[in-house]
Amino acid sequence: MVADDQRVEDAGARAASFATTHWSVVLAAAHRSSPHVQQALSELCRTYWYPLYAYVRRRGYGPPDAQDLTQAFFAHLLGKDFLRSVTQEKGRFRSFLLACLKHFLADEWEKVHTERRGGGQALLPLDPERAESRYSLEPVGPADPQTLYERQWALTVLDQVLNRLQEEFAAAGKAEVFDQLQPFLVGEKCGQTYAELASSLGSTEGAIKMTVSRMRQRYRNLFREEIAHTVAAPEEIEEEIRYLFSVIGR
Repeated sequence: MVADDQRVEDAGARAASFATTHWSVVLAAAHRSSPHVQQALSELCRTYWYPLYAYVRRRGYGPPDAQDLTQAFFAHLLGKDFLRSVTQEKGRFRSFLLACLKHFLADEWEKVHTERRGGGQALLPLDPERAESRYSLEPVGPADPQTLYERQWALTVLDQVLNRLQEEFAAAGKAEVFDQLQPFLVGEKCGQTYAELASSLGSTEGAIKMTVSRMRQRYRNLFREEIAHTVAAPEEIEEEIRYLFSVIGR
């Protein structure tokens, strides 16, 4: 099992060697016409579309208008003219995107209302039904649009980290191990003991405990990496981590 853990870490290291920050993707897209760069930026938008959509909905826009505005905002964001004005010194990527959206809503509503869904520009494949089904699960409480946005941003980051960890295990041929041990990742009880899991996985209780410990450590490391992709400087990582965890419980 220890050798298997090393295979998972090796798979993660190979993936990390190709990692880029969110800022580097945006800055590269401003000055290069590479399809690879544009695809990376589009993927970034697909990853973080829901926190922005939730913000627009909480601002009081109905589903059709919120969908139009979110699509139009991404069309605006992906435009070369806008990207050329962007610098990494603008700070945290989370705050940068929200500031751009606020400015867009203030200046572009009439235009978007006239030119539906981005004025004929290429759109991201956002799913309106999925957007509304997710939004329907949001608390009806007093959370203001910005708080909702930041909470959903934090949850999106956590989902990204979990997906990366799952992909590493799958790449190492250990998808079943991940599925069985995932409930232990955040300390949940899964109805099985370590001994029972060891028996079902053909391992030992000690090896399973070690694997869970290494999974948790890898999860923490991946979380730090994901946060590092969204800030402008390494010294901002810890502060951003503390802030995101503080907004999850709001």
